[in-house]
Order: sequence, then structure tokens, then C-alpha cells
Amino acid sequence: MKQFDARSYSIADFMEWNANNLLDLSPKFQRRSVWTRAAKSFLIDTILRGKPMPKVLLTQDLIGKKNLRTVVDGQQRIRTILEFTQGAFTVLGTHNPAAAGKFFSELDEEMQGTILQYEVGVDLLYNVSLADMLDIFARINTYSVTLNTQEKLNAKYLGVFKTNAYELGFAYVDYMLEGRVLSEKEVSRMWEARLASDLLVSIVGGVQTIKNIEKYYKEYEVYETVPDNILYSIDLYNRTMKFIGAIYPALDLRQTNWSRPHWFYTLFTCVAHAQGPLIGLEGAPMPEINERVVQHWRLQLDEISALYDGYTEENEEDVPARFARFINYAQRRTTDTDARRERAKFVLEALML
Repeated sequence: MKQFDARSYSIADFMEWNANNLLDLSPKFQRRSVWTRAAKSFLIDTILRGKPMPKVLLTQDLIGKKNLRTVVDGQQRIRTILEFTQGAFTVLGTHNPAAAGKFFSELDEEMQGTILQYEVGVDLLYNVSLADMLDIFARINTYSVTLNTQEKLNAKYLGVFKTNAYELGFAYVDYMLEGRVLSEKEVSRMWEARLASDLLVSIVGGVQTIKNIEKYYKEYEVYETVPDNILYSIDLYNRTMKFIGAIYPALDLRQTNWSRPHWFYTLFTCVAHAQGPLIGLEGAPMPEINERVVQHWRLQLDEISALYDGYTEENEEDVPARFARFINYAQRRTTDTDARRERAKFVLEALML
């Protein structure tokens, strides 16, 4: 027998219940509030942008002539919303520049209205005993997939670097999918965020191992506004992707080795370095990069991809020592710092011929 109804309530409804002591945010079986300032700010930004949030689970009991609603799941979200409307914190500039540094009472009427009218999806339980509630809460926390590394980072950080890396991932996900750099399954597990973070690290801190992503998430977690070096890096990232798209439209990219993630990383860092330079590629050539040389880049990159296929498929053929070194770094330890730097240097030198 069904024990719940799907409903929606506005934030104004939750505020009214709370003001009249008709909202219980601290059931014995719920986790206590542990959200950081950044997590709270991100939730308010979600509301201001009209994006959906996960459903909240409530139970409703008639106490005298009034309904008391208890939050079974979603306590931290509701508590955060109420705290913001009560002036407990402000939104960070990294999440929403228009609302940055303003308490709820200081927002303009349109923003306040957006928040008050925002509807929270709710599953409302009824005729449920404490034992049933405990069972339901346990089930909610049972049906979850083990998080991968990127999903854990997503849950842990909400700062400048992570937020902007994710936006870059969203911006180019269609190209990555169409070009077969990533698969739909990989995107469903946040690999576009992982790749974008990795590429942004190469601009901000230099060409290095993928294992250092968390270092940059952590370093930029404390910033309340986007620093100049990140703004520069975002601009360079976008210029780099624009030039890559000119060299290889997505349907062309998928026909080459450059669609492989570690090859794409090399392509990206070479294009960025030609406009940069990048840390870790000191002394490497900086080939000309503009609309006039797009075809030259395409011919040279196609040549590298074709030679790689020829040399790795025809084992009898002697491979030039320089290319053999590139093959080695393209097949082994592909995300290590040394391999990434050596691949990029090889390609940059080839582009100068």
C-alpha cells in the first residue's frame, strides 16, 4: 500500500511553518547540519537560478488542530534555506556575483520573490510509525552507487576552481561527446568535470599529473571572488577550445587518435602553450597560432596520428628514435607528469617543421 504523496511547497510555506513552530528539523534519526559556508551558498545559487534540487521527504502529523511536519530527509537543505532567509549568511561571489555579499533582506524584490516562490519537491508520508520512518530513511541511504574520485571531490569542494572547471565541462560536453573524447556513460559519472578540471590545472599550474586536481580545488576553496589568474585561465581555456574546434570539428576529431583522452590532453596543452606559455613546457617551441595556420596544424596533427597507427601496427618497420619515445609515452603512464610533458614537447616540435 502506498504510503506517500508527491507534492511541492514553496519556500514561503516552509518559512511560515517554521515561524509557527510547525516544522521539526531535528528528528532523532537525521544527521546534524554539517554543511560548509560554500555548500550553503551553492544551494542558494541553485534556487536563484531556478535549478531543481533533490526532493525532500516529510511526514505530517495532526497535533491538536494543526499539522506538524517533520523532515525525514533533506534537513540540511531546508535548514540552509531558512538560515539564509533569516540573514545568517550571504552568497559567495564565486557562485552568484549578482547576489554576492548580500543578506536576504538586501536582495532586490525580484530576487527575494524568486526565492520565496521557489517550489521544493516533496514526498509527504502519512500514517507512518517511527519504525516505518527509520526503515524509509535507511532505504534512502541504501540505494546509492559507490562514488568515484571525481564524485567525491564534487561533494567535498565548492570553491572558485571547482565551480569554474565544472562550468567549462558543461560548456564543451557536447563537443566531447560528439568527438568521442568521452562516452555518455562516462559523462553520467562526471568525467566531463574531471577532464575540464585536469585541463584547467594545466593552464593554472602547468602540465602535470591528473592526481593533482584536488590540490587546486583545495587551494582555491577559500576565495570569495574569482582571482585574476583564474579569469585569465578561463579565457585561455575558451580560446584553446575554439582553436581546437577550428582544427578538428567534432566529427573529424573522432576519426583520429586525438579523440583519445590522453591524446586530447596533449592537443589541448599544445594549443594553450602556443598562446601561453605553460609551466612545465619551458623551452618547448611556441608555434604560430591563428586562423591562417589552422590547416598547417591539421596536416601536422593528422600526420602524427597516422604515423602512430602505422608504426604501432607494422612492428617490422623501424621506428625513428624520437617517435619511438613519443609512442612509449603515449602508451604507458599516460597521465603522469613526465609522459604528458614529453608528448607535448614532441608535438610542439613537429608543428614547427
